[in-house]
Amino acid sequence: MRPFMTKTNMKIFHTLPAVIRETAKEKGSNVAFTTVGKDEKITYSQAVDHIDSIIRFLEEHDIHPGDRVAILSVNMPNWALVYFAIASMGAVVVPLLPDFSENEISNTLKHSDAKAIFVSKGLTRKLNGLALPQLNYQFAIEDFSEINDHGRVSFDIAKKPENNYVVEEEQLATIIYTSGTTGESKGVMLSHKNVVFNAIQAGIVQPINENDRFLSILPLSHTYENTLGLILPVIYGAQISYISKPPTPGVLLPALKKVRPTVMLTVPLIIEKIYKSKVRPVITKNKFTRHLYAVGPLRRSFNRMIGKKLMKTFGGELKFFGIGGAKLDGVVEQFLLEAKFPYAIGYGLTETAPLAAGVNPQTTRWQSTGPAIQDGEVKVNDPDPKTGEGEIWIRGPHVMMGYYKNPEKTKEIITDDGWFRTGDLGKFSDDGFLYIKGRLKNMIVGSSGENIYPEEIESIINNFNHVLESVVVEKKGKLVAMVHFNQQELEEKYHDFKEELTEYVEQKKQELQDELLNYVNRRVNRFSRVQLIQVYSEPFQKTATHKIKRFLYMEKNGKY
Repeated sequence: MRPFMTKTNMKIFHTLPAVIRETAKEKGSNVAFTTVGKDEKITYSQAVDHIDSIIRFLEEHDIHPGDRVAILSVNMPNWALVYFAIASMGAVVVPLLPDFSENEISNTLKHSDAKAIFVSKGLTRKLNGLALPQLNYQFAIEDFSEINDHGRVSFDIAKKPENNYVVEEEQLATIIYTSGTTGESKGVMLSHKNVVFNAIQAGIVQPINENDRFLSILPLSHTYENTLGLILPVIYGAQISYISKPPTPGVLLPALKKVRPTVMLTVPLIIEKIYKSKVRPVITKNKFTRHLYAVGPLRRSFNRMIGKKLMKTFGGELKFFGIGGAKLDGVVEQFLLEAKFPYAIGYGLTETAPLAAGVNPQTTRWQSTGPAIQDGEVKVNDPDPKTGEGEIWIRGPHVMMGYYKNPEKTKEIITDDGWFRTGDLGKFSDDGFLYIKGRLKNMIVGSSGENIYPEEIESIINNFNHVLESVVVEKKGKLVAMVHFNQQELEEKYHDFKEELTEYVEQKKQELQDELLNYVNRRVNRFSRVQLIQVYSEPFQKTATHKIKRFLYMEKNGKY
C-alpha cells in the first residue's frame, strides 16, 4: 500500500491531480514517461512542472473547470501530460480514438460540447472541413501551438497556473465515447474516483512497484489502457514507454528488446496472431510433430520450450501480460498456460472504468477472468437453474456516473440500487471465479429453445487452418459463419502456381469452405451446427479493442 493511501481526506486522494502530485513528491526523480527510440525522458517532478504550464496555457485560452477538452492523438508522453493537466484544473477530458472516422469525431465533439482539442500531426486532416462552431481552439499536441491561430498566446514551460483548483473525487473527470459492437456510441461519464479507485484495485490484483517498466501499445483513449496502463503505473512511480508508430512486428520487436518491459497490456488479437504465425506452424509442420503434440506430457514439454523462446522475444523480464477487451481463444490460452507464459485475463467495460474481475499470472485459470476486484461486486443475475448462467451485473465505486445527456439509457442500464447491467452472460465457479459465455444480445435461441453462443463456435472456426477471423450469426433461421481467410498465407503456400495463382487460391478457398463446415460441425453440439459458410475477402470492421462490430453483419429487417 502507498503511504498516502492512508490519508484521512480520501476525497483528495481519489483524484487524478492527487495521484501524480503525490508520486512526484515521493519519487520525483523516477522516469515517468519516455518514447522508444528517442532520448526524451520525463521524470515525475518534470511531469508536474509540465502539467502546471499546460494548465496556465489552458487558462490563457479561456478554459475553465467543467469545460470539455478533447484529445485526438496517438500515444506519446504529451498525451498523458495533457490528460493530467485538463483533469487537474477540474475540466473534463474527452479522449477520441485515433481510428474514429471524421463523422464519429464530428458527432463526438458536438455531443460533448468540446471547447478545445489537442491533436497529433498525423490526425489533423480528420478535422479539416468539419463544422464545429463550439470548438474554439485546436492545439498541436506535440508543441502546443495553435492550429487555428487566433494570435493569442504561445506555450511557455516556465509559466505556472494563476488559480488554485480544488478537485473533488466525485467530479466528472472524463467522457469516453464507445464505438462498440452494438453500433451505439455513448458518452460514458467517469468520475475521478471511478478511475483512481479502479487503478488502486488493479494494483491489488497485480502488485506494481517503482521498478516496473510498462510498454504501452494500446490507444490511451480507451479506458483499458488509460486506467491500467497510465493511472496504475503513475500511482506506484513506474516507468511508461510509448512507441511512436503502430505496433507492427517490425516496430514492436526492437521496442521489446530495448525496454524489456515487466508489464504489458494487450487484446486477444495480438497474442492470437503471434500464436498463429509463430507457434502453430512449428506444431503442425509435419506428421511427426503433430503426433508428438497429441500426447499430453509431450505437448506440455513442447509448449514450455516454446514459451521460453517467447519470453526472450518479449525482452526476458515480463512478469504480467494482461489480456482484456475480448474473449481469448481457448486453444491459444491452453498454450500460454502450458508454456508458463505470465499472462492474465481480466474482465470489465468502459462503464466500470474498466476492471471488474481479474487475476494475476499466479492465479490464472483456463477461460476464467477471475474473481471480482476487492471492494467491487459482481453477480450473475437470475441464473439459469440448470447451467448457472445469467446476465452479469456489477456494483461498486468503479461504476460510471451515467451516460452523458442520456438519462433514459442510464436509468435503463443502472438499477435503483446501483447495479450495472452489463449485457454479458456468465457463470461463477463454486469459489467465485467468473466465466464469460458471451453477449446477451449475441446469444441465439435454437428451434427447441437451446442457448447458442456464437463466440464459442467462432473459437473453433478460428483454429482451422488459414482462418484469420470469423463471425457467426443467425440469418433467416440458419446459423451462418462468415469467414475471412489469410490471403497472404494461401498465396505463399501456393506460390508455385504463379500464372494461375489468384484462380487457384480462390479454388482452394472453396475447398476449405467444405472442409471447414465438416470440421466445425464435428466439434459442436447438434443445435450449434453451422448450415452455411460465407467467405469475406476483407477483414471485418472492429472496435478499438479489436472486437468485431457484429451488428454490421447481422440480419436487418429480414435482409442480409
